[in-house]
Amino acid sequence: MTRQDFLKKAGLGLAAVGIYGNAPGQPGTVEKYKKMITQENSYEIVVVGGSYSGLSAAMALGRSLRKTLIIDSGLPCNRQTPHSHNFITHDGRKPADIAHDAKQQVLAYPTVKAISDRVVEVTGEDHNFTIQVATGNSYNAKKLLFATGVKDIMPAIDGFAACWGITILHCPYCHGYEVRGKNTGILVNDESAMEFAKLIRHWTDQVTVFTNGKAKFNKDELKDLGVPIEEKAIANIKQANGFISAIQFTDGSTISLDALYHRPAFEQHCEIPVTMGCEMTETGHIKVNESQQTTLPGIYASGDCTTRMRAVSVSVAQGSVAGSMLNHELISGS
Repeated sequence: MTRQDFLKKAGLGLAAVGIYGNAPGQPGTVEKYKKMITQENSYEIVVVGGSYSGLSAAMALGRSLRKTLIIDSGLPCNRQTPHSHNFITHDGRKPADIAHDAKQQVLAYPTVKAISDRVVEVTGEDHNFTIQVATGNSYNAKKLLFATGVKDIMPAIDGFAACWGITILHCPYCHGYEVRGKNTGILVNDESAMEFAKLIRHWTDQVTVFTNGKAKFNKDELKDLGVPIEEKAIANIKQANGFISAIQFTDGSTISLDALYHRPAFEQHCEIPVTMGCEMTETGHIKVNESQQTTLPGIYASGDCTTRMRAVSVSVAQGSVAGSMLNHELISGS
């Protein structure tokens, strides 16, 4: 039996989802709800981004009886990653499968709707936002949540993008166990090289730092650590179906590898929070407080667009906080 069927069978369908806590003589939640659901394209909260953080927030909002719209363009940053790790109860599952199941669970709440589209413009202010999407439709919302993630900027190296998220990795906590003890490289050419090498050496002692050109940092510390440095210019990544086998240099020589770590530059996947005036951090993330509020009234943000901790578990946790705090804000009338 679905959640909706259960609610109907128990006499708790859409007409009776919020009968608790009405003050005597005051308009009941049922009346408010009936009025709200008749206003097509008007929502209490619009969630921009329907991956882990956005879906987590939408679940909290659905359970809070909030009329919520999720708008998602379908381009999560981990769409190539075959397995998600370090997330209890989901360790080893495909990220796409986790998101699929999450969406089905969220949409079982009758006040939540999801569409596949891309937000192109947001205007207005707190309690009166207008959201324009690429297909030409527009929606109204009292509050906004941006769970839009970031877009990684890949190095201009042939074969790199094909391996990203598979054997070219950004996080040892997400993927280091699977390549433990293997022949591993780190593509880095700044002062973080020493810290990065020390971190990866916890999982394997077969580590080489690749700078793709003359090193821009003091090499002595890495030499003292016993980590070789290769400064040759890289021509391409030799790989098959995303599995790296070697780095080939412009002089034709190669070095065999099983995995390569890199922390790529990134940009916000959606620039709308920036253009609206949300304050950004020095690292290029949307600035939020502990409640996931941005610096603009009525606008929240969660997930990868707000933090360097790029893990599914973190995104889910932040989304849950954002959804709960949005509900509290609406209850308080702010």
